[in-house]
Amino acid sequence: MKVRKTLALLLVLTMVPALCAAPAAWAADEKTELIVFAAASMTETLTELKAKYEEAHPDVTIICNFDSSGTLKTQIQEGADCDLFISAAPKQMNALDASRDKDVNPDGLDFVLQGSRVNLLENKVALVVPEGNPKGVKSFDQLVELLKAGDVFFVMGNSDVPVGQYTRKILDYYGLDEEELARAGLITYGTNVKEVTTQVKEGSVDCGVVYGTDAFSAGLEVVETAAAEMCGQVIYPAAVLNVSRNPEAARAFLDYLRGEEATAVFEGVGFSAVKAG
Repeated sequence: MKVRKTLALLLVLTMVPALCAAPAAWAADEKTELIVFAAASMTETLTELKAKYEEAHPDVTIICNFDSSGTLKTQIQEGADCDLFISAAPKQMNALDASRDKDVNPDGLDFVLQGSRVNLLENKVALVVPEGNPKGVKSFDQLVELLKAGDVFFVMGNSDVPVGQYTRKILDYYGLDEEELARAGLITYGTNVKEVTTQVKEGSVDCGVVYGTDAFSAGLEVVETAAAEMCGQVIYPAAVLNVSRNPEAARAFLDYLRGEEATAVFEGVGFSAVKAG
């Protein structure tokens, strides 16, 4: 009986080191998970860059959430897990940045990790038409005349979507009343730029306004791009959030997005480095 007890004790003692070492081994196999919230217009490019980055950094897994910048801002504000935020306009980033004035951050929200914010990219706002351009839309000037005549069906982003906000500026530039045009049944809306792009692609509208990069990705014909005086610069700010569980890893990925490999991918679809102005 004593022999059996001794053998059992020895067996337990030999298992203890292995059991104690197991958590360390499991920890070594764990990956760092980064959650990136990015404007819908970055879907194709960021999906490609995520794959490249993960291949070069097998210890990192990146989860991307693409939607309108306004929707993403609301999700962050309501407590969604997010490490890195990339907006299609400064407005949504400003509203989360405690260093900004009350006129752009009226609620005093504090989610941006100070020192991490950069202007990552610049885009263009483009007037696009479906295949064959059935309505023969050739320019913003002509679009304005067609809208005044009630002879066009136009799609734009809604008020919570940066591309919609840029489009609204263009309508204001031409002195058009958006609400009046909508009531007349001349305007329809998308909840993000991908919805706007899809409506043009499917030919359910005569024309629409999207980003130049979305037009490129969808193979849409661009008839004109908006000048800066019509809607301002289309700036994409990016920042690590101060609620991030992996801020250093998020900074590293943001640095990668500013590097040569990522820049080549962005420029390939029409993004560009931000110009002063």
